[in-house]
Amino acid sequence: MSGPAPVLRPAAAEDGPALARIDAETWSPAVTPAPRFSPDRPFFASCSPADVLVAELDGDVAGYARVAPHLPLSSAAHVQELKALAVAPAAQGRGVGRALLYGARDLAIRRGARTLLLRVLSSNPRAIALYRSAGYETEGVLRGLFHLEGRYVDDVLMALDLTGPGA
Repeated sequence: MSGPAPVLRPAAAEDGPALARIDAETWSPAVTPAPRFSPDRPFFASCSPADVLVAELDGDVAGYARVAPHLPLSSAAHVQELKALAVAPAAQGRGVGRALLYGARDLAIRRGARTLLLRVLSSNPRAIALYRSAGYETEGVLRGLFHLEGRYVDDVLMALDLTGPGA
């Protein structure tokens, strides 16, 4: 990694087109079971800017992380989920993903969470390695949950304990 460090900030409504473009640029069945989104789709149609952290490099939007409650239940309010993380192809390998992971952790802690969950496809070993290096542990595997491009792919549930000394 070289160059300036990513700068994190809360998302604003006007970030929507840049974030939608990043979704379109990074979509692949190896990283998401969801259908490809149109770059014209309003990014904030299904989430709130309050749940999104934006990473900038040299003043340009380079990636984002979306953190929201895992379940809409007060009994699970202590569990947040990293619902999405995407880094623009031109910014990959420059510390943006790692910075967003740490920013997501900090946001979850500020919200009073004890655990931060995420789900990742087994067909995305690069992301799994990044998550493990940031302290996430595998909690479970839903074997063959998705059928993508003619093969069955596992859904891996990972968690970060926010109560320990490293949190």
